[in-house]
Amino acid sequence: MQLIKGTEVAEKVLTECRRDIAELAARGKKPGLAVVLVGDDPASRAYVRSKDKKCKELGLHSVKHELPASTTQDDLLTLVRQLNEDPAIHGILVQSPPPKHIDEAAIVRAIDPAKDVDGFHPINVAKLALEDPSGFVPCTPLGCQRLLIEAGIQTDGAHAVVVGRSMIVGKPMAMLLMAKGKGGNATVTVAHSRTRDLAAITRQADIIIAAIGRPEFITAEHVRDGAVVIDVGINRVEDLIADKGYRLVGDVAFNEVAPKCRAITPVPGGVGPMTIAMLMANTIKACRQL
Repeated sequence: MQLIKGTEVAEKVLTECRRDIAELAARGKKPGLAVVLVGDDPASRAYVRSKDKKCKELGLHSVKHELPASTTQDDLLTLVRQLNEDPAIHGILVQSPPPKHIDEAAIVRAIDPAKDVDGFHPINVAKLALEDPSGFVPCTPLGCQRLLIEAGIQTDGAHAVVVGRSMIVGKPMAMLLMAKGKGGNATVTVAHSRTRDLAAITRQADIIIAAIGRPEFITAEHVRDGAVVIDVGINRVEDLIADKGYRLVGDVAFNEVAPKCRAITPVPGGVGPMTIAMLMANTIKACRQL
Protein backbone atom coordinates (compact mmCIF):
# COMPACT_ATOMS: atom_id res chain seq x y z
CA MET A 1 0.00 0.00 0.00
CA GLN A 2 1.35 3.38 -1.08
CA LEU A 3 0.87 6.28 1.32
CA ILE A 4 0.44 9.46 -0.74
CA LYS A 5 2.10 12.12 1.42
CA GLY A 6 0.72 15.57 0.72
CA THR A 7 3.44 17.23 2.79
CA GLU A 8 6.11 15.96 0.38
CA VAL A 9 4.21 16.84 -2.80
CA ALA A 10 3.30 20.27 -1.39
CA GLU A 11 6.99 20.96 -0.78
CA LYS A 12 7.70 20.12 -4.41
CA VAL A 13 5.01 22.59 -5.52
CA LEU A 14 6.45 25.26 -3.19
CA THR A 15 9.93 24.68 -4.64
CA GLU A 16 8.45 25.38 -8.08
CA CYS A 17 6.79 28.49 -6.62
CA ARG A 18 10.13 29.79 -5.29
CA ARG A 19 11.67 29.38 -8.74
CA ASP A 20 8.74 31.20 -10.37
CA ILE A 21 8.87 34.02 -7.80
CA ALA A 22 12.59 34.50 -8.51
CA GLU A 23 11.88 34.69 -12.26
CA LEU A 24 9.15 37.29 -11.67
CA ALA A 25 11.44 39.28 -9.34
CA ALA A 26 14.02 39.47 -12.13
CA ARG A 27 11.32 41.22 -14.19
CA GLY A 28 10.44 43.57 -11.33
CA LYS A 29 7.20 41.81 -10.35
CA LYS A 30 6.16 40.48 -6.94
CA PRO A 31 2.99 38.37 -6.55
CA GLY A 32 0.57 39.78 -3.99
CA LEU A 33 -2.21 37.98 -2.13
CA ALA A 34 -4.93 39.64 -0.06
CA VAL A 35 -6.87 37.47 2.38
CA VAL A 36 -10.06 38.82 3.95
CA LEU A 37 -11.51 37.29 7.11
CA VAL A 38 -14.87 38.42 8.48
CA GLY A 39 -15.68 37.32 12.03
CA ASP A 40 -13.95 35.14 14.59
CA ASP A 41 -14.36 31.55 13.40
CA PRO A 42 -11.35 29.76 14.99
CA ALA A 43 -10.77 27.34 12.10
CA SER A 44 -10.92 30.17 9.55
CA ARG A 45 -8.59 32.31 11.63
CA ALA A 46 -6.04 29.48 11.86
CA TYR A 47 -6.30 28.88 8.11
CA VAL A 48 -5.79 32.57 7.33
CA ARG A 49 -2.73 32.65 9.62
CA SER A 50 -1.20 29.67 7.80
CA LYS A 51 -1.79 31.30 4.40
CA ASP A 52 -0.20 34.55 5.57
CA LYS A 53 2.77 32.66 7.05
CA LYS A 54 3.33 30.69 3.82
CA CYS A 55 3.21 33.91 1.75
CA LYS A 56 5.88 35.48 3.92
CA GLU A 57 8.06 32.34 3.82
CA LEU A 58 7.96 32.42 0.01
CA GLY A 59 8.50 36.17 -0.22
CA LEU A 60 5.07 37.05 -1.60
CA HIS A 61 3.44 40.38 -0.82
CA SER A 62 0.80 39.42 1.75
CA VAL A 63 -2.08 41.57 3.00
CA LYS A 64 -4.45 40.35 5.69
CA HIS A 65 -7.75 42.10 6.42
CA GLU A 66 -9.41 40.88 9.64
CA LEU A 67 -12.86 42.43 9.92
CA PRO A 68 -15.38 42.21 12.77
CA ALA A 69 -18.43 39.93 12.45
CA SER A 70 -20.58 43.09 12.36
CA THR A 71 -19.06 44.14 8.99
CA THR A 72 -21.85 44.96 6.53
CA GLN A 73 -22.26 43.57 3.04
CA ASP A 74 -21.63 47.05 1.58
CA ASP A 75 -18.42 47.53 3.59
CA LEU A 76 -17.11 44.14 2.44
CA LEU A 77 -17.99 44.89 -1.19
CA THR A 78 -16.17 48.23 -0.91
CA LEU A 79 -13.03 46.47 0.33
CA VAL A 80 -13.20 43.89 -2.48
CA ARG A 81 -13.49 46.68 -5.07
CA GLN A 82 -10.48 48.45 -3.57
CA LEU A 83 -8.45 45.24 -3.79
CA ASN A 84 -9.60 44.76 -7.39
CA GLU A 85 -8.06 48.15 -8.20
CA ASP A 86 -4.83 47.64 -6.22
CA PRO A 87 -1.98 46.87 -8.67
CA ALA A 88 0.11 45.27 -5.89
CA ILE A 89 -2.60 42.63 -5.31
CA HIS A 90 -2.87 39.78 -7.83
CA GLY A 91 -4.96 37.35 -5.79
CA ILE A 92 -7.99 38.00 -3.57
CA LEU A 93 -9.46 35.44 -1.20
CA VAL A 94 -12.44 36.05 1.07
CA GLN A 95 -12.35 33.29 3.67
CA SER A 96 -15.41 31.03 3.73
CA PRO A 97 -17.79 30.81 5.46
CA PRO A 98 -18.58 34.46 6.26
CA PRO A 99 -21.19 35.44 8.90
CA LYS A 100 -24.76 34.54 7.93
CA HIS A 101 -25.80 38.10 7.07
CA ILE A 102 -23.21 38.23 4.27
CA ASP A 103 -24.31 37.11 0.79
CA GLU A 104 -21.27 35.01 -0.06
CA ALA A 105 -22.24 34.48 -3.71
CA ALA A 106 -22.46 38.25 -4.26
CA ILE A 107 -19.01 38.73 -2.72
CA VAL A 108 -17.51 36.04 -4.98
CA ARG A 109 -19.08 37.67 -8.05
CA ALA A 110 -17.62 41.04 -7.00
CA ILE A 111 -14.03 39.74 -7.10
CA ASP A 112 -12.19 40.44 -10.37
CA PRO A 113 -12.09 36.99 -12.08
CA ALA A 114 -8.43 37.66 -12.97
CA LYS A 115 -7.70 37.87 -9.20
CA ASP A 116 -10.04 35.07 -8.10
CA VAL A 117 -7.33 32.64 -6.96
CA ASP A 118 -9.95 30.51 -5.16
CA GLY A 119 -11.54 29.74 -8.55
CA PHE A 120 -15.14 30.30 -7.41
CA HIS A 121 -16.18 33.18 -9.71
CA PRO A 122 -18.72 32.08 -12.37
CA ILE A 123 -16.26 33.04 -15.12
CA ASN A 124 -13.59 30.74 -13.67
CA VAL A 125 -16.13 27.94 -13.19
CA ALA A 126 -17.03 28.33 -16.88
CA LYS A 127 -13.35 28.34 -17.90
CA LEU A 128 -12.86 25.07 -16.02
CA ALA A 129 -15.83 23.53 -17.84
CA LEU A 130 -14.46 24.83 -21.16
CA GLU A 131 -10.93 23.60 -20.30
CA ASP A 132 -9.59 27.14 -20.72
CA PRO A 133 -6.14 27.14 -19.03
CA SER A 134 -6.27 30.88 -18.28
CA GLY A 135 -8.90 30.28 -15.58
CA PHE A 136 -8.35 29.46 -11.92
CA VAL A 137 -9.29 26.08 -10.46
CA PRO A 138 -10.28 25.75 -6.77
CA CYS A 139 -7.17 24.90 -4.78
CA THR A 140 -8.28 21.68 -3.07
CA PRO A 141 -9.35 19.72 -6.18
CA LEU A 142 -6.32 21.08 -8.04
CA GLY A 143 -4.16 19.73 -5.20
CA CYS A 144 -5.91 16.35 -5.35
CA GLN A 145 -5.17 16.09 -9.07
CA ARG A 146 -1.52 16.94 -8.47
CA LEU A 147 -1.32 14.23 -5.78
CA LEU A 148 -2.61 11.64 -8.26
CA ILE A 149 -0.10 12.77 -10.88
CA GLU A 150 2.87 12.79 -8.50
CA ALA A 151 1.92 9.37 -7.10
CA GLY A 152 1.92 7.94 -10.63
CA ILE A 153 -1.78 7.04 -10.53
CA GLN A 154 -3.15 6.44 -14.01
CA THR A 155 -6.35 8.45 -14.48
CA ASP A 156 -6.59 7.92 -18.23
CA GLY A 157 -9.54 5.58 -18.75
CA ALA A 158 -9.95 4.99 -15.01
CA HIS A 159 -13.34 5.04 -13.30
CA ALA A 160 -13.28 7.77 -10.63
CA VAL A 161 -16.07 8.23 -8.11
CA VAL A 162 -16.26 11.65 -6.45
CA VAL A 163 -18.26 11.48 -3.21
CA GLY A 164 -19.56 15.02 -2.66
CA ARG A 165 -21.01 17.66 -4.99
CA SER A 166 -19.91 20.99 -3.52
CA MET A 167 -18.67 23.85 -5.68
CA ILE A 168 -15.53 23.92 -3.52
CA VAL A 169 -14.44 20.32 -4.16
CA GLY A 170 -16.89 17.83 -5.70
CA LYS A 171 -18.01 19.53 -8.91
CA PRO A 172 -14.64 21.05 -9.91
CA MET A 173 -12.92 17.74 -9.02
CA ALA A 174 -15.22 15.89 -11.41
CA MET A 175 -14.50 18.39 -14.21
CA LEU A 176 -10.73 18.14 -13.65
CA LEU A 177 -10.82 14.35 -13.81
CA MET A 178 -12.93 14.42 -16.99
CA ALA A 179 -10.78 17.02 -18.74
CA LYS A 180 -8.39 16.11 -21.50
CA GLY A 181 -4.72 15.92 -20.52
CA LYS A 182 -2.51 14.84 -17.64
CA GLY A 183 -4.45 13.84 -14.54
CA GLY A 184 -7.67 13.69 -16.56
CA ASN A 185 -9.41 11.53 -19.18
CA ALA A 186 -11.22 9.58 -16.45
CA THR A 187 -14.78 8.29 -16.52
CA VAL A 188 -16.37 10.11 -13.59
CA THR A 189 -19.35 9.34 -11.37
CA VAL A 190 -20.46 11.98 -8.86
CA ALA A 191 -22.18 10.56 -5.78
CA HIS A 192 -23.54 12.39 -2.75
CA SER A 193 -25.66 12.14 0.39
CA ARG A 194 -28.79 11.27 -1.60
CA THR A 195 -27.17 8.56 -3.72
CA ARG A 196 -28.89 5.16 -3.42
CA ASP A 197 -26.66 2.23 -2.44
CA LEU A 198 -23.53 4.35 -2.36
CA ALA A 199 -21.26 1.42 -1.50
CA ALA A 200 -22.31 -0.45 -4.66
CA ILE A 201 -21.19 2.57 -6.72
CA THR A 202 -17.93 3.31 -4.90
CA ARG A 203 -16.91 -0.37 -5.08
CA GLN A 204 -16.78 0.04 -8.88
CA ALA A 205 -14.21 2.82 -8.60
CA ASP A 206 -10.54 2.66 -9.48
CA ILE A 207 -10.20 6.04 -7.74
CA ILE A 208 -12.37 7.41 -4.92
CA ILE A 209 -12.29 11.11 -3.98
CA ALA A 210 -13.99 11.41 -0.59
CA ALA A 211 -15.29 14.94 0.01
CA ILE A 212 -18.61 14.50 1.79
CA GLY A 213 -17.72 16.22 5.08
CA ARG A 214 -18.62 13.34 7.40
CA PRO A 215 -16.00 11.80 9.69
CA GLU A 216 -14.88 8.30 8.67
CA PHE A 217 -17.94 7.91 6.43
CA ILE A 218 -16.19 5.80 3.78
CA THR A 219 -15.56 2.35 5.25
CA ALA A 220 -14.10 -0.93 3.99
CA GLU A 221 -17.43 -1.92 2.44
CA HIS A 222 -17.22 1.11 0.09
CA VAL A 223 -13.82 0.22 -1.37
CA ARG A 224 -12.74 -2.59 -3.67
CA ASP A 225 -9.31 -4.19 -3.36
CA GLY A 226 -6.62 -2.22 -5.17
CA ALA A 227 -8.49 1.10 -5.29
CA VAL A 228 -6.86 4.52 -4.85
CA VAL A 229 -8.45 6.74 -2.20
CA ILE A 230 -7.97 10.51 -1.87
CA ASP A 231 -9.44 11.74 1.43
CA VAL A 232 -10.37 15.42 1.28
CA GLY A 233 -12.14 15.49 4.64
CA ILE A 234 -10.76 17.00 7.82
CA ASN A 235 -13.01 16.58 10.84
CA ARG A 236 -12.55 17.00 14.57
CA VAL A 237 -13.79 14.08 16.64
CA GLU A 238 -13.79 13.90 20.41
CA ASP A 239 -10.86 11.99 21.87
CA LEU A 240 -10.47 12.24 25.63
CA ILE A 241 -7.03 10.60 25.48
CA ALA A 242 -5.63 13.27 23.13
CA ASP A 243 -4.00 16.35 24.68
CA LYS A 244 -6.43 18.72 22.94
CA GLY A 245 -9.46 16.53 23.67
CA TYR A 246 -9.97 15.79 19.99
CA ARG A 247 -8.23 14.25 17.00
CA LEU A 248 -8.41 14.97 13.30
CA VAL A 249 -9.87 12.35 10.99
CA GLY A 250 -10.83 12.35 7.34
CA ASP A 251 -14.00 11.29 5.56
CA VAL A 252 -12.42 7.82 5.26
CA ALA A 253 -12.06 5.26 8.06
CA PHE A 254 -8.33 5.03 7.39
CA ASN A 255 -7.40 2.00 9.52
CA GLU A 256 -9.97 -0.29 7.91
CA VAL A 257 -9.78 1.10 4.37
CA ALA A 258 -5.99 1.43 3.94
CA PRO A 259 -5.24 -2.33 3.86
CA LYS A 260 -7.52 -2.69 0.81
CA CYS A 261 -5.95 0.19 -1.11
CA ARG A 262 -3.22 0.43 -3.70
CA ALA A 263 -2.69 4.01 -2.53
CA ILE A 264 -4.33 6.35 -0.01
CA THR A 265 -3.80 9.81 1.50
CA PRO A 266 -3.50 10.24 5.28
CA VAL A 267 -5.33 12.81 7.43
CA PRO A 268 -3.67 15.00 8.46
CA GLY A 269 -0.73 15.36 6.06
CA GLY A 270 -2.56 14.44 2.86
CA VAL A 271 -4.73 16.86 0.91
CA GLY A 272 -4.50 19.69 3.51
CA PRO A 273 -0.95 20.89 2.73
CA MET A 274 -1.76 20.82 -0.98
CA THR A 275 -4.55 23.38 -0.68
CA ILE A 276 -2.24 26.14 0.54
CA ALA A 277 0.51 25.14 -1.92
CA MET A 278 -1.92 25.40 -4.86
CA LEU A 279 -3.15 28.77 -3.56
CA MET A 280 0.42 30.05 -3.77
CA ALA A 281 0.74 28.61 -7.30
CA ASN A 282 -2.57 30.25 -8.34
CA THR A 283 -1.38 33.62 -6.97
CA ILE A 284 1.83 33.38 -9.00
CA LYS A 285 -0.19 32.46 -12.09
CA ALA A 286 -2.42 35.52 -11.52
CA CYS A 287 0.67 37.74 -11.27
CA ARG A 288 1.95 36.37 -14.57
CA GLN A 289 -1.36 36.91 -16.34
CA LEU A 290 -2.18 40.40 -15.03
